Amino acid sequence: MTRDIRLTLVGKPGCHLCDDAREVVQAVVADVEAMDAAPRILFDERSILDDEALAARYAEEIPVLLIDGRVHNYWRIDPVRLKTALLAG
Repeated sequence: MTRDIRLTLVGKPGCHLCDDAREVVQAVVADVEAMDAAPRILFDERSILDDEALAARYAEEIPVLLIDGRVHNYWRIDPVRLKTALLAG
C-alpha cells in the first residue's frame, strides 16, 4: 500500500528564498515520484499573508517546509535531506 506524505511550504509572495525552496521541493518530489514504490506526495503552499496563525508562528523563518504538519526545514531546503526524509519509513 502506498503511503501519503503531505508537504506544505509556508512562505509569502515576493520572497526569493520561498521561490528557491519551491524549486528544490518540486525537483525532489519529481525525483522521488519517478521511483518504484514511491510514496504519494501531496504538496501545497500556504502564505503567511493569508493566515494570522502561520504569520505569528513562522514570519521570521520563511520559507518553512512542513512534512505531515511538522517542521522539516526552514530558510534553505537541502535536497538530499528532503529526499532522505521522503524515502524513510
